[in-house]
Amino acid sequence: MTNKANYDSPAEETQVPKKSLTREYTEAILIALLLALLIRTFIIQAFKIPSGSMETTLLIGDHILVSKFPYGTHIPNEIPFLNIKLFDDIILFPKAPARGDIIVFKFPKDETRDFIKRVIGLPGDLLEVRRQKVYINGKPYEDFHARHTESPEDSPLVPRDDFGPILVPDGHVFVMGDNRENSQDSRYWGYLDMKKIRGKALMIYWSWDQIKTWVRFERFGKILE
Repeated sequence: MTNKANYDSPAEETQVPKKSLTREYTEAILIALLLALLIRTFIIQAFKIPSGSMETTLLIGDHILVSKFPYGTHIPNEIPFLNIKLFDDIILFPKAPARGDIIVFKFPKDETRDFIKRVIGLPGDLLEVRRQKVYINGKPYEDFHARHTESPEDSPLVPRDDFGPILVPDGHVFVMGDNRENSQDSRYWGYLDMKKIRGKALMIYWSWDQIKTWVRFERFGKILE
């Protein structure tokens, strides 16, 4: 007797349950957020320049990209986007910045704020400022990026125009803004612990003139040095 069940019933196929559209979008968004967080933490991050302390190298309204790994791998120690610190800074494979590097770092007096300055003094340097001129280990330092808006002969101020001499300790750097008469830097609040460095400024990718309310296209792609 013929078993017709083998012929009358269509072959059964194993079907994988389809994900709902909502679940697919949710997973895609979560993956994108995770990738963005990893890139922001370990590779590159965007910053906006809010003050004129680095003029004319950086202007108010410049948006820059900062590389996160030139000085070592920073182990995340904060709850993302909340600025809540969980433990002390840990850096794997630390490397000291070079003199002249433009760096972004946690402001030592308030680590919820990011500052950007130029590295002037390295560990072991004997640094002094006399009448606005920087001397390192007794020799004048030719900083071609420095901008002065006042003459030191008018009314020299301490520590702005006359500072030191001081010896930069191990594990620290001495930083200054290019706009020397308008920069809160190591002359006022001391050395910077290299563990507080967040990265090296690379380039300008966007610039908006808030006063003239127009885009500064000529600054796009400018490499920072």
